[in-house]
Amino acid sequence: MQYMLLIYENEVEAGGGSPEEVAAMFDEYRAFTRSLRESGKLLATDPLQPTTMATTVRVRDGKQLVTDGPFAETHEHLGGYYLIEADDLDEARSIAARVPSARRGSIEVRPLMRLPPT
Repeated sequence: MQYMLLIYENEVEAGGGSPEEVAAMFDEYRAFTRSLRESGKLLATDPLQPTTMATTVRVRDGKQLVTDGPFAETHEHLGGYYLIEADDLDEARSIAARVPSARRGSIEVRPLMRLPPT
């Protein structure tokens, strides 16, 4: 089954720290990503640009409403994702617990919905 691991953390805290601390976090992510790839569990992954680059689009009464920034004002923001293959939710949770940002943010685990072919 496929799962999205959605990485949420405080952007200010995530970008903080000494250059050595930031480099160490990137090294952890590289090692984690490599281990997923080598295990055959990784389907896709990417970090996202900061919320200052976000645009939110809504359509109301047939009119497009566009605002700068994320959908909601929250403490933690979506910073990236992993799309993984896991045997079950327990395995997906176990993998999510290994995401480096789980120590300071949160990882939302969501199964993909499979729609019938059209």
